[in-house]
Amino acid sequence: MKNMVNVSEGVFLAFHGLALIVKNYPKRMNVKSMAEELHASEAHIAKIFQKLSKNGIVDSVRGPAGGFQLRKTANKINFLEIYEIIEGKVELKGCPFGKMNCAFETCIFSNELNRISQEIYDFFKNLKLRDL
Repeated sequence: MKNMVNVSEGVFLAFHGLALIVKNYPKRMNVKSMAEELHASEAHIAKIFQKLSKNGIVDSVRGPAGGFQLRKTANKINFLEIYEIIEGKVELKGCPFGKMNCAFETCIFSNELNRISQEIYDFFKNLKLRDL
């Protein structure tokens, strides 16, 4: 059975990779270790964490004891911020199915699906890395 709510592989890797960093603090997590733990390619994790570094979520430290560490404290990083770094700004208005044209004058689902979208948005906005 398919899930009704899905996130991209990139968001999955960002969320879980950051969770590994929090879990292993104060040790840094390198790309290879994250790839092994998350059963993902090193290249994909490196790409995701490059975005997170560029946007001020993590710092990258080189060398034998290098890897990624949080730039901000875990109580200042929310999951919406992470989601939007990977996927782009969330839009809560518009057709929940991404359609430009509809056979109906008003959407038969918009009120309820927009409410649910808002709840998910608020959930990610209020959930901090420290809450893991």
